[in-house]
Amino acid sequence: MPTVSPPWTYTLQLPHDLRAPGVARATLRTVLTAHELAELTPTAELLAAELLANAHLHTSGPYALRLRSTDCGGLRVGVWDGDPRVPPGFTPADGVVPPDADAESGRGLHLVRVCADRWGATAVGAGKVLWAECRLGRLS
Repeated sequence: MPTVSPPWTYTLQLPHDLRAPGVARATLRTVLTAHELAELTPTAELLAAELLANAHLHTSGPYALRLRSTDCGGLRVGVWDGDPRVPPGFTPADGVVPPDADAESGRGLHLVRVCADRWGATAVGAGKVLWAECRLGRLS
């Protein structure tokens, strides 16, 4: 008989510290292994790394990694920070615009948009959550 696993969520509060993104990625790997979703690790870790880097580089306060199971057996990776501004090009309505070939930065959110099944931004209090979803069965 198939079993249905209930939805789950995890939130890891992080200080504005250079070690925080690494701690968050290690936590992500542990959570995926615990929920038998290790297959998602490469894509989920890339998504988390880019979203965490964005929060760390563009804000000065704490941020948080939010993980949530999705109905399709996948994962939503979100990163909350206290800045309400959504990066240009991150909302689906903005479309996908590749970074300039000579640009030294600006590829991170483009990678998120290309590698995620769905992505977006949600206002939360005085800040925002940038999120991206990945699902089982998709090539990483």
